Amino acid sequence: MGKKEKRIQKLRQNPKNARFADVDKLLLSFGFEKRQRGSHATYILKGKGRITIPMRKPFILPVYVKELLRLLEEIDE
Repeated sequence: MGKKEKRIQKLRQNPKNARFADVDKLLLSFGFEKRQRGSHATYILKGKGRITIPMRKPFILPVYVKELLRLLEEIDE
């Protein structure tokens, strides 16, 4: 199991404890391009998808983690 799989598994097991830095590393490792304006970061993967995540400390809301996991599953298929 590689680093990507470990990060995804960690998010699946506990979406309430997802930190913005962890999600950022995961999306960038999948090849997403990051654009940030103010408190929101938008990640774009050409032809595959887009997700906007507000930078909230210390943890991201679980709804954004679930949306992220759904997007990564779609990309994997």
